Amino acid sequence: MATSSSLSFFSSTIFFSKTNSSTTFHSSKHLLCKPKQQQQLSIRSDAATIPILSFEGTEVGSTTLNLKSAPLDTARAVVHRGLITDLRNQRRGTASTLTRAEVRGGGVKPYPQKKTGRARRGSNRTPLRPGGGVVFGPKPKDWSVKINKKEKRLAISTAISSAVENAIVVEEFDDKFDKPKTKEFIELMRRWGLDPKEKSLFLMTEVSDNVVLSSRNIGTLKMLTPRTLNLFDILDSEKLVFTKSAVEFLNERYGNDDNDWEEAEDEQDGGEAEESGESSE
Repeated sequence: MATSSSLSFFSSTIFFSKTNSSTTFHSSKHLLCKPKQQQQLSIRSDAATIPILSFEGTEVGSTTLNLKSAPLDTARAVVHRGLITDLRNQRRGTASTLTRAEVRGGGVKPYPQKKTGRARRGSNRTPLRPGGGVVFGPKPKDWSVKINKKEKRLAISTAISSAVENAIVVEEFDDKFDKPKTKEFIELMRRWGLDPKEKSLFLMTEVSDNVVLSSRNIGTLKMLTPRTLNLFDILDSEKLVFTKSAVEFLNERYGNDDNDWEEAEDEQDGGEAEESGESSE
């Protein structure tokens, strides 16, 4: 099984496109008569065959992961925009400082203006004194930015497609742990060829409490579900581990046409609304 030191979109070959070294210059007359035709970029589909490993670590079959990917010319930009959007939307923007007009006190002149031999001072709350106001300090701000749903899904599918060489598929092991045991989970990872010291991401549709408790003490492991799947953890991981049901979810969610993407989005939004309604009752 191939291994890599880092699984980042900065080092992935999918984000580097071939550029034409020869450049042609045209006069303004030709530009007015014959405008340059824009190159049409189309979303492509990458299919990869991934082996399926059993709970004991033996290969029992294979499955196909067929996801949409951005064109080579725009893949890097799409993934970068999706990553920056997620990181900026996590900022709370609640940092706040007080100016000299907002700091309490300082209404009385500390000492007379003249005949003291000292510098004139009108307030103890000046930014030059301890306890005074802050010059150009942070104020509450909304850092969130918007991104199209299709563009965000395309960024996730492109990142997963670029990391498929370092991905494996395992059988469902949600019911294999009768009790929480981190040692047994580490042994399971080694049977699958995973190094506990390397960053790994597990994507499962359902996670039992025993699996969560068995893996939460492993600092290099991220246990995600379709609801918590995000772009940063995908790019930050060196190994990707999918269950068979997770592969079916990825193919259905990120491998269909645009119309199917919209229908899947509406169904998920409707399901979340029903869940919120049931919880409120």
